[in-house]
Amino acid sequence: MDQPVLDIHYDLIQLCKAGDSSAYQKLYRLYAKAMYNVSYRIVGREEDAEDATQEAFISAFKNLGSYRGDATFGAWLKRIVVNKAINILKKRREEAIPEHENFDIAEEEDTIEYKEGLTVERVRTAIHQLPDGYRTVLSLYLLEGYDHQEIAEIMGITESTSKSQLNRAKSKLREFLTQGYKLGELKNKA
Repeated sequence: MDQPVLDIHYDLIQLCKAGDSSAYQKLYRLYAKAMYNVSYRIVGREEDAEDATQEAFISAFKNLGSYRGDATFGAWLKRIVVNKAINILKKRREEAIPEHENFDIAEEEDTIEYKEGLTVERVRTAIHQLPDGYRTVLSLYLLEGYDHQEIAEIMGITESTSKSQLNRAKSKLREFLTQGYKLGELKNKA
């Protein structure tokens, strides 16, 4: 028997459904930054992240009547943001890996040799240098917690392509981070 999800913003959501504009503003302020961050990790460009976030909120507010409460509002909104971000990536396909391409799934290496100067900023920069397909799968899997089946459904690819792109993304990151690239050199080497 499924337990109903307790949403801490239930009252605020009900006010939004009733058309209270200040409730919309409060709900937006509560979630905007987190949703922007989700979007940015997927699209890798500030302008696109802003667009995806804005489009997601517009869609969510328009369709608030369809929010059933079987997941938290934040989880429901995050799914919309992910879909909007992926739609933006589909429009920028020039870097993406063809979906029909067959990949051999490489064995994952669980270790990465630590290098002096490995910082969060350096890892973040390296992630943003990845091609869209790699970065999206890596973000959805490692940062957003989706499994390969969910990623495949969201992106319209096979599970094996999702796994392969994740492994290739990790490999490319390892290459960036273990070869001692300086922050400014990453762009030229990608």
